[in-house]
Amino acid sequence: MKLGSWNVNGVRAVVKKDFGSWLAGSELDVLGLQETKAQDDQVREALFELSGEWHIHSSSAVKKGYSGTAILSRQEPVAVTHGIGVDGMDDEGRVTAADFGTFHFVTVYTPNSSSGLKRLPFRKEWDVAFRDYLIGLSQDKPVVCCGDLNVAHQPIDLARPNANYNKTPGYTQDEIDGMTALVDAGFDDVWRRQNPDRVQYSWWSYRGGAREKNVGWRLDYFLASKEALAQCGEVEILTEVHGSDHCPVVMEYTG
Repeated sequence: MKLGSWNVNGVRAVVKKDFGSWLAGSELDVLGLQETKAQDDQVREALFELSGEWHIHSSSAVKKGYSGTAILSRQEPVAVTHGIGVDGMDDEGRVTAADFGTFHFVTVYTPNSSSGLKRLPFRKEWDVAFRDYLIGLSQDKPVVCCGDLNVAHQPIDLARPNANYNKTPGYTQDEIDGMTALVDAGFDDVWRRQNPDRVQYSWWSYRGGAREKNVGWRLDYFLASKEALAQCGEVEILTEVHGSDHCPVVMEYTG
């Protein structure tokens, strides 16, 4: 199977930017979307032309036009779940999970700590709860998790680490520690495992020509549980694909 992940920064916006053509040529079997910024009916409407070929499952936020995740798959999942089952954490549509029989596929849009780091306390609680959720899934069968984790884990994962450390959402020590704990719990960062010294980003600010200058961050990941890791093939960050401030990430999976 070929798996994909993309923070589309608005599903209704990205479908106007050749999303359908890209998907048709992508050879993907499953695609996790983040930041759909749409209610479930709006996701279905935006992706209506795909409905004959793709099964579409989404999780929307209570707040309209905010957050949201979705899974598109050629094969109908055995089961689909929404959220992580923790009170106060499932009203923003941040997790959609599909059981494909031999493995769980999870797409996540991790909360941003926001300007002034005002949501950092919530983010720290989320990191613990989401890690526990993945651990629970992995006790059932192998887990592949993709999405925008809203953290640059190492200095190599962003263009200007010194200027952003403990100042900018996505590169505070608390967020770094949360990601480290996730990896230590057995969920490998597959791209970094394959590319230990490579510099490549998946998100660029719309400001100041950041993408043209490649002043970016690697915020988008494929994580694999220990049982899933052996089934993971090459991971690619598709920096040439536009349509969002993030680019897609794709991975071969033999499970």
